[in-house]
Amino acid sequence: MMRGLRHLLVSLGLVLWIVSNAVHAQDTPNFERFESFANSVATSIENNRLSEAGFEGLRDALVGWRTDFQEAQGVNSVQIEGLEAQIEALGPLPLEGETEPAAVATRREALDTALQEALAPRIVADEGFARADALIGRIDATLRSRQTDALFELSRTPLDPILWGSALSAVAVVNSQVQSEIAENLENSTSQTSIWQRVAIGVLILGLAGFLMIGAPRVIDRMLARIETTTQGDHGRVLYGYLLSFGNVLIAMIGVSLLNVVLISSDILGETGRAVAIGINAAILSFAVARWLSGRLFPKRSAIPTLLSLDVGQRARARYAGSALGILTGLLLLVGFVNDVVTFETPILGVITLPIFVLMALVLFQLGGLVHAGGQPADGETPAFSDRVERLAGRGLQLLAVIGLIATLIGLQNLAQGTLMPAALSLGLLAFLIGLHFAFQAGYAMVRRLDGTEARQALTPVLFSLVLTLAAVPIFALIWGARDSDLGEAWTRFKTGIPLGEGAISPVDFLTFAAVFAVIIALTRLLQGTLRSSVLPRTKMDVGGRNAIVSGLGYLGITIAVIAGITAAGIDLSSFAIIIGALGVGIGFGLQNIVNNFVSGIILLIERPIGEGDWVEVNGKMGIVKAISVRSTRIQTFDKTDVIVPNGDLISGTVTNWTRGNNTGRIIVPIGVAYGTDTRKVETILREIAEAHPIVSMNPAPGIIFKGFGADSMDFEIRAILSDINFGLGATSDINHEIARRFAEEGIEIPFAQRDVWLRNPETLKPGNS
Repeated sequence: MMRGLRHLLVSLGLVLWIVSNAVHAQDTPNFERFESFANSVATSIENNRLSEAGFEGLRDALVGWRTDFQEAQGVNSVQIEGLEAQIEALGPLPLEGETEPAAVATRREALDTALQEALAPRIVADEGFARADALIGRIDATLRSRQTDALFELSRTPLDPILWGSALSAVAVVNSQVQSEIAENLENSTSQTSIWQRVAIGVLILGLAGFLMIGAPRVIDRMLARIETTTQGDHGRVLYGYLLSFGNVLIAMIGVSLLNVVLISSDILGETGRAVAIGINAAILSFAVARWLSGRLFPKRSAIPTLLSLDVGQRARARYAGSALGILTGLLLLVGFVNDVVTFETPILGVITLPIFVLMALVLFQLGGLVHAGGQPADGETPAFSDRVERLAGRGLQLLAVIGLIATLIGLQNLAQGTLMPAALSLGLLAFLIGLHFAFQAGYAMVRRLDGTEARQALTPVLFSLVLTLAAVPIFALIWGARDSDLGEAWTRFKTGIPLGEGAISPVDFLTFAAVFAVIIALTRLLQGTLRSSVLPRTKMDVGGRNAIVSGLGYLGITIAVIAGITAAGIDLSSFAIIIGALGVGIGFGLQNIVNNFVSGIILLIERPIGEGDWVEVNGKMGIVKAISVRSTRIQTFDKTDVIVPNGDLISGTVTNWTRGNNTGRIIVPIGVAYGTDTRKVETILREIAEAHPIVSMNPAPGIIFKGFGADSMDFEIRAILSDINFGLGATSDINHEIARRFAEEGIEIPFAQRDVWLRNPETLKPGNS
């Protein structure tokens, strides 16, 4: 007892001395004082005799020193940059065997001396920061080691009947202490009348609290049933039902507050009685929260969405199990509050919590089985990723229940509490996140007027849930035994940045880069839109050229945004030289096709052999160029199908561009006439037909070619230049129609192939021969 008191006094003295030194260190880091303090901390860590509170005090002081040294690492920055620039201006050092002017050498020596003096505080700060950081790590390791040892500390099994009597006596002692404290407070009261007045008021308040915690939930449940069955629209049922169901928790909180007013604020209860009262209030609130979360995770009505595919009976069992888990968690909280005042011996505490832990393990095992069953896909369906996660979570919950039960029975009380209690709290937190996701999804769908399928496919609710889950990670860590200092250290490391090469990228750097990048990209898009809609259409530039300018401006904006973002964030790319080099090798070998297509896309935009709106033919595919992107070009065929052509094929392959530079083009219309026809007359008629068409160019004039004598006809061709080749098929059809009409009027015959068939043995075809 005396040794423990001595350790406590030493710990308090060290903490006070640490705090005083830390306050001084906030002004100017004194490395000598820090060295003295760091040596004492190292000795304390080696001896490992301080209490956990003592080590936490040392750690807090070291964190203060580390912060001071970190701030001092930037001291004299302006002076150091100026001196380095001056030294660089003197030129490089002379090579071996060479000399430099005496004035330059003297000046260089003076600047070097001044630079070393300016760097001295920074070097000290770096050394102090490194040692403080190392000592903090050793303290964290010591505390984690103690936490692990305590977790596996074995005490007497609670199944030992010898302990049962002592446990009952301990509970009776708590009861008697509460009664004696109440009696003593009543006797010591100066006014018995005021006591009875407070008792009367307390009875009324207790009656109101009882109604709120017993009768009000039934009223809310009836209203909830009406909303979830009669409200128009599935989204309204989900959102309004979620908000109304939370009323049970609010009413429980009001009832607990009223109980606190009566039991705690009336000066009737003593220290032990107040602990019991607070524990009872916590148990009531725990039950209310568990009942609410169970109703959201395992809803009564199928109109409420849930992640688990369970039938009505399974959901009912899950709700009962969840409510029971809340009661058991509340009982553990009650025992914990009482133990803080009474301090039960570890074996006695194990006997008191034995039935609670056993029941909690059984309930968790049942819930794990139901979660596993809810992840089973329907017959014939392939299990989705979420189904596999749910089945794995169910088995994990059952495994934790078994571990907690075994630990309880053999006497590992800390392990049992460190397994079952976090499992129950984690399950409740997950249920809260899931319910909040569906409520937000329903509200978002109502605002955007989405149907059920669109709401489930919407990205915003998913991002909201992702951010909420990431924000809940520290809470999960605290539930599973992480200390506040662990979270603080993780946050400090996160703010310091992620080491990359010789540098680091901090969240501030990332946010700065993202902000600058977003602003420049927004300005680029604004400039692109202005050029596309207002400036370029007023020029004589063709559509392809305008699109090339707009696309090139977009690529230039992205490049400027990246460079400006990196510069604004203060990221030194020289620190990533090795990474960039390795990336370049990877690009050269593994991504050469992508890089080839990317470079080809830039060449297409600069050289412009094709442009958007051109009629091209590539690899036997003919169509209109619709878009030229970084990697590929999209061509829409005349069948209204899209052909994606890699840009590399357009640069290295053969491409026919029917409309490059202008839309003029030539068509050829073949025609044959019967032998004996006046060829000059045919030539005149064909020329008149060609020249009469509105889109046939007269400069040069269409040509009529008499190609020669075919097997069945004399062959002619009309070769005409069109002002717009895009209408070539229509013009060919119009000319053919006019040829048929004019030839019919002039009596000119258009021959077709005729063949005579000779039978060598016609007698074989007579009837009767077979």
